[in-house]
Amino acid sequence: MRNKENARLNRQFDRIGRAVPAALGFLEWVRRPSSRIVRIPLGILLVLGGVFSFLPVLGIWMLPLGLLLLALDLPILQGPLNRLTLWAQRKYTNWQRKRRARRHTNGRARHQGWHATGRFTSGRNRPRITGRPPQ
Repeated sequence: MRNKENARLNRQFDRIGRAVPAALGFLEWVRRPSSRIVRIPLGILLVLGGVFSFLPVLGIWMLPLGLLLLALDLPILQGPLNRLTLWAQRKYTNWQRKRRARRHTNGRARHQGWHATGRFTSGRNRPRITGRPPQ
């Protein structure tokens, strides 16, 4: 069971590395067993920074990253953290799908207005008013 949880945790780090390619080298280094002396204090600092995310510079993104780093050394955190991240990813994916579907269905109403040509359209096939009286 621990191997399964550890593999899931490693996949989470791989996913972060794919999403933020600049952090890939750092994430690979910090996951090494020899980096434990840096990983634990860094994880604690990130969790504290996430708790104080209402302050400038600090952000809520620090909390999950700190917990993921701590979970590498604390196996008791791996199971709940894996379930939490999978749940959050599912919620985010569903939110994106709903947003995309809403944008697609409301697309016609949203695109009414000024075109790139500089003309205003109301979305209906009406004759344009050109300023000349109809004949």
